[in-house]
Amino acid sequence: MEKIPLTRAGFEKLDAELKHLKSVERPAIIRAISEAREHGDLSENAEYHSAKEKQSFIEGRVKELEGVISLADVIDPAKLSGAIKFGATVKLVDEDTDEEKTYQIVGEYEADLESGKLNLKSPLSRALIGKEEGDSVDVRTPGGTRSYEILEISYV
Repeated sequence: MEKIPLTRAGFEKLDAELKHLKSVERPAIIRAISEAREHGDLSENAEYHSAKEKQSFIEGRVKELEGVISLADVIDPAKLSGAIKFGATVKLVDEDTDEEKTYQIVGEYEADLESGKLNLKSPLSRALIGKEEGDSVDVRTPGGTRSYEILEISYV
């Protein structure tokens, strides 16, 4: 099995979600199913079907998180340096619009574009890997080719 790269913060977030699902959500949904069963006829019991559906989602997420955590390769970006690689925080400027953006390159399970966490497998990340400060990169996106200049690389 292939290891899944995660930052320490990403690992801890997934681990906390798993613990929450197991200790809070799972017991709550079991109680909800039990209460819904007490209402009688299960074939027309919307509460029961809703609770069973939620239980299915929770169990699926628990299995997914257990799988990810078991294959996790936790990497501390603070111990890294040099050219852009996993864990790097990169400050870029769009060469067409002069808009500056900062992203951290992380694994797919902790990626969140709104909070500046860029999936390692994204086109932008792949274009940035191995580059240095001052380099320019062209990235093919669904909206066309974009050009960025790397202003700063840090590992925090």
